[in-house]
Amino acid sequence: MIPVLDIFAGPGGLSEGFNSLRDSNGHAVFESKAAIEMEASAVKTLVLRGAFRLLERDGLVPDSYYGYLRGEITKEALLASRLFGEAHADVAEETHQIELGPDNHELTDGIIAKAIGGSDNWALIGGPPCQAYSIVGRSRRKHDLLFEDDKKHFLYREYLHTIRRFKPSVFVMENVKGLLSSTHDGASMFDRILEDLRTADDGVEYDVYSLVHSSAPGDLSPKDFIIRAELYGVPQRRHRVILLGVRRDLGRVPSILKPWSMLNTVATAIGDMPPIRSVISRGGDSVENWLKVRQGAQRNVDDIVAAKTDSRYLAPDQGNKFIKSGQPMGPLSEESGRLGKWLSDARLGGVADHASRRHMTSDLERYHFAASFALKEDRSPRLKDLPISLLPDHKSATAEVAAFVDRFNVQVWNRPSSTIVSHMAKDGHYFIHPDPNQMRSLTVREAARLQTFPDNYAFEGNQTQKYVQVGNAVPPLLARQIGEIVRDLMSPLPTDSNEDDARRELHVEVAQAEIALDRMAFASSAPA
Repeated sequence: MIPVLDIFAGPGGLSEGFNSLRDSNGHAVFESKAAIEMEASAVKTLVLRGAFRLLERDGLVPDSYYGYLRGEITKEALLASRLFGEAHADVAEETHQIELGPDNHELTDGIIAKAIGGSDNWALIGGPPCQAYSIVGRSRRKHDLLFEDDKKHFLYREYLHTIRRFKPSVFVMENVKGLLSSTHDGASMFDRILEDLRTADDGVEYDVYSLVHSSAPGDLSPKDFIIRAELYGVPQRRHRVILLGVRRDLGRVPSILKPWSMLNTVATAIGDMPPIRSVISRGGDSVENWLKVRQGAQRNVDDIVAAKTDSRYLAPDQGNKFIKSGQPMGPLSEESGRLGKWLSDARLGGVADHASRRHMTSDLERYHFAASFALKEDRSPRLKDLPISLLPDHKSATAEVAAFVDRFNVQVWNRPSSTIVSHMAKDGHYFIHPDPNQMRSLTVREAARLQTFPDNYAFEGNQTQKYVQVGNAVPPLLARQIGEIVRDLMSPLPTDSNEDDARRELHVEVAQAEIALDRMAFASSAPA
């Protein structure tokens, strides 16, 4: 197995993709040797999932794990079972809650040295925190005098420290698209990072490749490193910068990602999930009060989409830690079937973490209108489309030039969703469920599916912490495809292979897929 080390690991999206790969004999291709993450709930998630993977390799996942996901037993009871308890303890020894930084180099260097055991054939994966590079984050902090000194600008140096100190064969580094336009003291952060990553100590050099463009490293422009996840099976318009570094002495040229033949959509990912109602945060929550709100909200849309909704609709349950479901995901096509197979697990018998969050009644009315509008217009409404009575009393909403014109955003059924981000932990306005009858934002599990986390993936922590974990992760299904490229890089080279020709052929496929995607986006945004 190929050793892999995950730093800035989050809840384990990259690790999940890499560790899902099997060879022709069904054996694991990669072996997680260590993971480092600073956030406590994410570390608990990493350990729990690591124990699951350890047992899954041999078909030994006990029923108690599924019982825990269903809320039938406690965490203590799960760990008391010998098989899972021992696996959990083993993984816990390799998973470390540490804030990466100069103050902890002695500790983290010792952990990494022990994990790789002197090997020079291993892979480093991870994504340094991206808030300082996020376009949205920068816009919110443009008048913050401390922003230029934010240490998050330079957390990539901790990733770089590991490369220079331990010289992995291959590294995969993920970050937000805003990294490309971010500057510090007037200099491009991306150019600085790229230059730093190309040269380790002792003369060891790396070629930094794009995963979607076949050009040689020296001929790549910054935008060539952007991966549009929706082209690779992820039901989400997630555009991220991912760098693939290859130690030059390997003498290998990586392949690039192969676009899927179709786009997976919101409907593909969450259309089969049990309907649930929202929860009223103020004034008392009950089915009766919720139905009153819904009946009032219906009046705002009667003239717009009367035929699309039903005012006699009966309120579903508000959701829970687990909801039984006798309807597994059904393949709508060959490729959506691939997604369904990746997400579903028949042993689970339902969906976990599918509980609605709390909303004010005024927001429920806006959600109902927005989802109803999207059903009719096949797009999410802008603020100008909302009735005056539903306009929020916020400066950003009523100002002549609003900073965020699409404050209330519906995830339209027949398209990939917008980018799932950690900010959804604070409010759900940008993640409105497309069914008007449910009047709510997305649940943790719906967000997790759009991020391609399997249904049997257990997230630890409270609801807010789970939203943050899901939003910060690399989609595991995308990570799996990147893992395939890394596997091929680190495997013996076939005698008849021509890596350059293969990259060029795939480059044409990627370009054609991106052009088609841009045409679709233009057509959907054009005025009727």
